[in-house]
Amino acid sequence: MSAVVMVVGEGLLADFVCRALSTTYQIVHQHDLKAGLPKTADLALVLDDAWHPSVYQEAEKVFQPAGIPWLRGFVTFGEGVIGPLVRPGIPGCSQCAGLRQLMAGRDRKEMWELQKRLEEFGGMRHDAWASHNGLLQMTHLLVAEAQRVLTGDQAHSEGRMFFMNLKTLKSSLHFILPEPSCQVCGQLTEDSSMAASISLQPSPKSSIDSYRCQSMDVLKKVLSRDYLDFRTGLLNGKMRDLVSPFADVSVNLPMFRGDESTAGRTHSYAQSEMTAILEGLERYCGLVPRGKRTVVHDSFHNIADQALDPVTVGLHTKEQYEIPGFPFKMFDPDEPIDWVWGYSFLQERPILVPELLAYYGLGYRQGLVFETSNGCALGGSLEEAIFYGILEVVERDSFLMTWYAKLPLPRLDPYSANDQELSLMVERLQAVAGYDVYLFNATMENGIPSVWTLVKNRKQKGLNLICAGGAHPDPIRAVKSSLHEVAAMLLTLEEKFESNREEYERMFHDPFLVKKMEDHSMLYALPEAEERMQFLLNDHGPLRTFEEEFKQKVRHADLTDDLKEILQSFRDLNLDVIVVDQTTPEILRNGLHCVKVLIPGMLPMTFGQHFTRVSGLERVLRVPADLGFVKQPLTYEQLNPHPHPFP
Repeated sequence: MSAVVMVVGEGLLADFVCRALSTTYQIVHQHDLKAGLPKTADLALVLDDAWHPSVYQEAEKVFQPAGIPWLRGFVTFGEGVIGPLVRPGIPGCSQCAGLRQLMAGRDRKEMWELQKRLEEFGGMRHDAWASHNGLLQMTHLLVAEAQRVLTGDQAHSEGRMFFMNLKTLKSSLHFILPEPSCQVCGQLTEDSSMAASISLQPSPKSSIDSYRCQSMDVLKKVLSRDYLDFRTGLLNGKMRDLVSPFADVSVNLPMFRGDESTAGRTHSYAQSEMTAILEGLERYCGLVPRGKRTVVHDSFHNIADQALDPVTVGLHTKEQYEIPGFPFKMFDPDEPIDWVWGYSFLQERPILVPELLAYYGLGYRQGLVFETSNGCALGGSLEEAIFYGILEVVERDSFLMTWYAKLPLPRLDPYSANDQELSLMVERLQAVAGYDVYLFNATMENGIPSVWTLVKNRKQKGLNLICAGGAHPDPIRAVKSSLHEVAAMLLTLEEKFESNREEYERMFHDPFLVKKMEDHSMLYALPEAEERMQFLLNDHGPLRTFEEEFKQKVRHADLTDDLKEILQSFRDLNLDVIVVDQTTPEILRNGLHCVKVLIPGMLPMTFGQHFTRVSGLERVLRVPADLGFVKQPLTYEQLNPHPHPFP
């Protein structure tokens, strides 16, 4: 007995497909789903000569519970769209596909509004570009896909969509990531204390010289394929920077509120592209909860015995909160807020964390503080993600501690590292960009090697100074990372700096004009701002060697051993390391994990002078004395009042 194919829709496309399939299969043709389902159907095809979003929503409601696989085909704005093949109970449905396509498009806001209007009021029955030739070409694809499904072969549209230009008949196939929060096929679990518990597992390094447990040779096979696509990708574009002294590639993370660029910087454009994709995935995971549903909504007063006190991570001052239009509100322990579960390594138990501290993209006018991606990290294992999340917190803390306390750090001789790659990087910055490199040991009381890197222009034109930080158990890696950061700005921002110089000069005299991330570095591109760096540049003593400044570390074959050493250093200081798992199904499919690390007491990175957060963080007053830079603890009045120069 031949298979039964249900065709839903009216128009030429539905007629053509019915005619082509009727010679082999039993066809049940209905104009809509109001008539119900046939007694049996092996496959359903929902076909239209135009775009009708509400029809596909209805199809999901009907075919999912009936257990019938289905495939859609329609025409919109001169383009034929086929897929994805939807199998009931398997993530990745028509609604996932619609959202991915919408988000990857340049006109997503307008298309979202149009979709809502079409869902409510309907639209035209026939797209102007739906020609006979174009619809016949779509028919050939649809029939071939139907035959693959009915004969048990793998359909090309399984987890994918075809787009066909109905003018040229050129078609392309695009991957669809299931949307975890999809109301049709999403399978998100509720956030819980049990799921937040962390028991560190072995995480063997990809090689003895690596600090990663998955090599790029493995990841490069899946990163672009699964995440980067200009039509349906979670990331929808890339660009190579051919001006930077090193290989710099950026990818675009599309969001409703605007696109966000993430960058990869190495010595290879191919490697940089992979790094940029990983950075984009990290940013995606850290913005809002996507891997689990937040369920705890309560006041700190009611859950204080199992929650992080927001005061310990540094809040804004009362005066800041009282600034007219300030987008954050003072912490009220009696006001209910959303909480997510994290894990405290000091207390060795799950702990509730304000959702607005765990995910930095939840918006203003609800939160307590300005929060950034500081402490967010992605890795090839949970342990690797935690490792790099801690290092990022350490890097920013060391940088800010140096800045606020104006610490006269020991200056390092880059050539004493005896690392050829580092030496060549320094020489390239001098020869290609025209900048001298100054390195300083910014290691704080935790003992994790940290560096402050400053590059100074030899030329009369361009950015005068650029700074960056780095932290890593291997100080040479910390330096290389910071050099890649500064190199990305040296030549690419020169034109912008010169054309907006007057604006940055006003910032020099009025620090509250420094409002966004880029302002911080551009302010210190001014020659007159160099005076604020004299606490570093005034040191005319002999350069220190890497061997003198950094202790030799034991090399481990397992990254978890490195992580345990770092955790112990914080435990010895009675500093907690709190980890919120931000991993989403989209990245877990390839063995990737993402976390947010919070270390209460460490200095949080902020951008905009009015968003500074040092209130209540007494470490910034105590550590300079503990390290011997000053004789006694500082006061808040002694801290550096100028905007920091972190890029």
